[in-house]
Amino acid sequence: MERRAVLVTIAAGLLTAPFATEAQQARKVWRIGLLDYGASNPSSEARWKALRERLRELGYVEGQNVVFEPRWGDGQAARLPSLAAELVKVNVDILVTATSEAALAARQATSSIPIVMATSADPVRVGLVASLGRPGGNVTGVISLNSDLAGKRLELLKQVIPRASRVAILSDSDNRSSELTLRAIESVAKPLGVVVQGVDARNQKGFDGAFLAMKRARVDAVILGVNSPSMADRRRLAELAISHRLPMMTPAREYAEAGGLASYGTDYPDEFRRAAMYVDKILKGAKPADLPIEQPTKFELVINFKTAKALGITIPPSVIQRADEVIQ
Repeated sequence: MERRAVLVTIAAGLLTAPFATEAQQARKVWRIGLLDYGASNPSSEARWKALRERLRELGYVEGQNVVFEPRWGDGQAARLPSLAAELVKVNVDILVTATSEAALAARQATSSIPIVMATSADPVRVGLVASLGRPGGNVTGVISLNSDLAGKRLELLKQVIPRASRVAILSDSDNRSSELTLRAIESVAKPLGVVVQGVDARNQKGFDGAFLAMKRARVDAVILGVNSPSMADRRRLAELAISHRLPMMTPAREYAEAGGLASYGTDYPDEFRRAAMYVDKILKGAKPADLPIEQPTKFELVINFKTAKALGITIPPSVIQRADEVIQ
């Protein structure tokens, strides 16, 4: 009788074990680290909101089964390693990064926690992954190709301002993608009859001096070579460009909305939504090494007519027809 009771108890345990495991999974609260090179501001927050909303659609409800741990670098690359280490210390289940610098800091902090890029320069060229198709390691996600699109921005700028023969590239020497951006622009500059001049400005304190240097160099226009680190200062950048009578081409619509002459780049909220899909797959068991990295599928050209008028620039009809949005 005792043996029969033991067998019944074991059998009951085996029958209930799967249900217990499912219940444990249902009670799991995922901790997701968010690491952004830039500073917290409405535009950057809107991108992360797109990721959170898509995750909610996939069943991850904040306060119920997911907790977000956001960290902001405030445009300072030197802060990223300690912020990444901090996220590892609080035992996040996965890290989502914005910019290649943030992804590099995250990978330096951990080789075991999965890392999903929501936006990045070419991860192969910056040394993050082995290849886009087979990333290997613990890093995967979506890339923005911001530096690869830089040459196209120069072409568009030349169409808007045919007389432009000297163009400044406002960049951040602490940002690895800045070098890739400069190279991409230089590769198309000579055939267009344009001389390119790099101007370094690591943060807001350096913007005034950078624009004065551009005026002394008598450049005809400026291309913003970085994105996320400068997002919080986009209005200040637009004001400086207008006050110095310099048409400014930028990498994201938020800059054109803030007063830049135009922007051409990826649909960033869409990228963050796609990054959420990677998070979902990985939390359900997929390995980052086996998930190919996706390239952007949506690009948008935004033109600010108000700024063009202030600078005395007439936008060619051919460019207007290609624009996804014209800000009056």
